[in-house]
Amino acid sequence: MKVTDDPVPLFTVHHLTTFQDILTHCLRTVPNKIALEDLNPTPISKVTYAELHEYVLQFGSALKRTGLKERDHIVVISENRVQWGIAFLACTTFNYVAVPIDKNLKENEIVTILHASDAKGAVFSEAYREMFIEFKHTVKGLQILVDMDLDTRVNGLQSMTEMIVKEQMSTKTGSFPKLAPEALAILVFTSGSMGRAKGVMLSQKNICTNLMDMLRMISIRPADRFLSVLPIHHSYECTCGFLCPLTAGASAHYARSLKTIVEDMQKVRPTILLGVPLLYEKMYRRITAAIAEKRLTSKVITPLKKIAGMMEMFGAKEFRRKVFAEIHGKFGGAVRLFIVGGAAPDPRVAEGLRSFGFNFVQGYGLTETSPILAVNRESNFKDEAAGIPLPSVNIRISAPDNEGRGEILAKAPTVMLGYYKNEKATADVMEDGWFHTGDFGFIDDDGFVHINGRKKNVIIARNGENVFPEELEDLIHGLPFVLESVVYGAKDASGGEEICVLLVPNAEHFIEHAQKHGLEVTSQLVEKTLNDEIRKLNKTLPIHKQIRKVTVQEREFEKTTTQKIKRYLINQEDSTH
Repeated sequence: MKVTDDPVPLFTVHHLTTFQDILTHCLRTVPNKIALEDLNPTPISKVTYAELHEYVLQFGSALKRTGLKERDHIVVISENRVQWGIAFLACTTFNYVAVPIDKNLKENEIVTILHASDAKGAVFSEAYREMFIEFKHTVKGLQILVDMDLDTRVNGLQSMTEMIVKEQMSTKTGSFPKLAPEALAILVFTSGSMGRAKGVMLSQKNICTNLMDMLRMISIRPADRFLSVLPIHHSYECTCGFLCPLTAGASAHYARSLKTIVEDMQKVRPTILLGVPLLYEKMYRRITAAIAEKRLTSKVITPLKKIAGMMEMFGAKEFRRKVFAEIHGKFGGAVRLFIVGGAAPDPRVAEGLRSFGFNFVQGYGLTETSPILAVNRESNFKDEAAGIPLPSVNIRISAPDNEGRGEILAKAPTVMLGYYKNEKATADVMEDGWFHTGDFGFIDDDGFVHINGRKKNVIIARNGENVFPEELEDLIHGLPFVLESVVYGAKDASGGEEICVLLVPNAEHFIEHAQKHGLEVTSQLVEKTLNDEIRKLNKTLPIHKQIRKVTVQEREFEKTTTQKIKRYLINQEDSTH
């Protein structure tokens, strides 16, 4: 299935071959425009496109002077900040291999990646200084350590800012070297655990193709401002929230923290926000809770939405934004697009935010596909779908069942080169040029891709039917007393699989409920209420999908940096009860 089925014309995009093209294009078209900005104080807190071009050229030249050779692997790890961008671009434009690492990994996981990636150098922030001093003795290949926050070289650590200043003073700063677009450029590890770490090998051609495809599908303009809140090492944020605005000549602004997002939005007045479903769920809950507190306002919301809908039918596209200006003001007043990725959002949240005048689209992809495979468009979308395949992407369904569902396979120039030094793992997911995503889904008559769940999570019911935990979890998350849930299969007495669920109660809702009805919040009340809610839900489900065991736990599940629950820990979680 290709995007030629899309009735909306594609946007025109300038051609990219390497990341060098991103820098030179913007130097030529928008040199004095802000490119990147830190909202936290840092040594290099704001750069225009002209300055970004110079800093990358200078830092790349400085790295060459350290003795590092082209094609050496260089780790980059820090909080989201301008210097991360400079370091990443310097590595990739000067023919090194960048190895971005999750800043939230534990020391043992970081050293595992340093070893597995064959890193020769590392660029890091102050928070990791002591760790890397120690690692230099542990990881024998690690030769060059560059600290983003030091003022000058000390104890074998280079200062990033000093390296740049020395190049500024030199008359011999070189130019970008010639690159092979199809060569390994970025090595992304999907895990830092011993024995589980897999390095995804991506080329600049992979990612540049993905960037051009995305910009043909979604209009991003030089006037756009992105507020960056997701961890920048992750392929979703790195490609879509960092490289994409740079390609379009827009700007990216790095939030101080997740807790300060609302304040940071007031300052930056972003037009585009990339997030994960949990972020938008919290936003929507905050909006609806604020409306509920103002009883008079809540009574007129529904009629206002209907009036806004009628006005839009007659061409008044901005009417909702004007009607709900107070709500938009809470988020800076300029947001024109919310983009969600990392996991499937609740369609009710998407519809709800859109009803207040926020445009909301979701996309789908994996690190192995650079990352986006499909995306909804601003004027052609389905909230229950992952999106339409990108122009360069072919998607097919392998061995579909009688409902057209099967494993999603993708063939595209954005598919990875393979897993680093792991031919078996690569062979397990590649077949005749088709990448096996591990996701089950289907393609509807309009060309939209729908995701049912992960292949490895599928529960085989007693009647042989496939049950997708994610689909049940979507229903469970609609229950007000539930904060989080994980559905999984467990062996029953007969040796078959029964459907079980682990629930985390929504404390806020239980407290409101107890106060309203004069009850005391006890573990007995929580367990009875949640079991009653699941029993009611079961009555709406076919027998093979009904949940047979409910376990309640108070603590939230451990999550990845994109707020996806770590399912591989669930058996451990359940064994404690």
